[in-house]
Amino acid sequence: MNSILVVDDELSMREFLEIVLSKEGYDVHFAASGKEACTLLDKEAFDLVITDIRMEDIDGLGVLRKVKEVSTETPVIMISAFATAETAVEAMRDGAYDYIPKPFNVSDFKKIVEDALQKETISKEEDEGEYHYGCLIGESPQMKRIYDLIRRVANTKTNILISGESGTGKELVARAIHGQSPRKDQPFVVINCAGIPETLIESELFGYKKGAFTGANADKAGLFEAADGGTVFFDEIGELTPAIQVKLLRVIQEKSFTRIGETEERRVDVRFISATNVNLEEEVMTGNFREDLFFRLNVIEIAMPPLRERKGDLPLLARHFLGTYSHDQGKDIKKLSAYAMDILSQYPFPGNVRELENIIERSVALEASNIVLPQSLSLSDFKKGRIRENRRRTDLNDSGIKLDKLMVELERDYIIKALDMAHGSKQRAARLLGITLRSLRYRMSKLGLEAFSGELQ
Repeated sequence: MNSILVVDDELSMREFLEIVLSKEGYDVHFAASGKEACTLLDKEAFDLVITDIRMEDIDGLGVLRKVKEVSTETPVIMISAFATAETAVEAMRDGAYDYIPKPFNVSDFKKIVEDALQKETISKEEDEGEYHYGCLIGESPQMKRIYDLIRRVANTKTNILISGESGTGKELVARAIHGQSPRKDQPFVVINCAGIPETLIESELFGYKKGAFTGANADKAGLFEAADGGTVFFDEIGELTPAIQVKLLRVIQEKSFTRIGETEERRVDVRFISATNVNLEEEVMTGNFREDLFFRLNVIEIAMPPLRERKGDLPLLARHFLGTYSHDQGKDIKKLSAYAMDILSQYPFPGNVRELENIIERSVALEASNIVLPQSLSLSDFKKGRIRENRRRTDLNDSGIKLDKLMVELERDYIIKALDMAHGSKQRAARLLGITLRSLRYRMSKLGLEAFSGELQ
């Protein structure tokens, strides 16, 4: 049974944490002051220390330093409703495992405690067999199903269609299939169907003979020849023109093609993997995509889930990108604060994993400390944009406005912004809005802001 020392000068907080932690099976001990905690630490060893930051005699930072003095390996979680960003940075610099602002979500708190006791760090990714498959990262049930599909199709010659929203990692799946296949030592050629101009795509794919057209000053091999023996990956296959679709169908069926300006057919041995972020079946129905080509490409479909449907992978992905960009930028940023991770968990990620990567890269570039704090995430710009948009809609014109709806939207946006500025504290948010705490709770309930439920009040 893990032993936990809780240090807080508020009786109500000690009683609350006793209920939460005892239900999880922990052996909970208490200190009502920093001085009392330091005395206990001289007498007894604990597996984890949870301490408030703001206390009168010896504050939480003093308790943290005492813990590290007697046992450098003991994790310490700091909690406070009043700590500044500078205090949080100082705590992390002095070796705190994490910093949690009050009020906090109880389930998130329990998870942080569990992680701290297991001494999980960013190096958790070292167990690549569990979390990685090639360049893919994730341990959610959705990703495990993807890994299983990759293993089952890699050794075949079957054509694969990978579907999913932009930024979900479709090319990484294609590379994983190629890397596990007998073709892994042969070329993997990426063809961006949306990135090659329509006037050039035929010559890029098939190559051409010298003199075939103006500017063809020498023979040139196309991408199919370059991929001979390997894998061709068509990214955004739905962007191909009908004329190119016809010629591609022949290559897939006959495994042969003709350079522009030649009559001699050339044989080619390639496997085709395609990706799309549009519904190709609908494109077939509307006549934008050939049905026979669709069935040739879609022998087996692998559907990539959006990040919002596998949020369990979010911490793992965030830690991976944090480690990557901290190293690339020569910084020593080891983790994201608990509240920063909570904000990320509530964000919808319309750009999926690619957007998360960009957010973490930007955060690392902006962060001056060794921990990513909420203000470095730059997600508040999204909320500010919504408020500015609502303000613009207040301009009256001949078509009029729906005032009641507009007022509800404005109220919702300002409450979210106030809670963001107050790091989740309803009391501080209420002060920023010039209303009572009771009024804020009523308004949040009326507006359905359930994402902030379950927190300490």
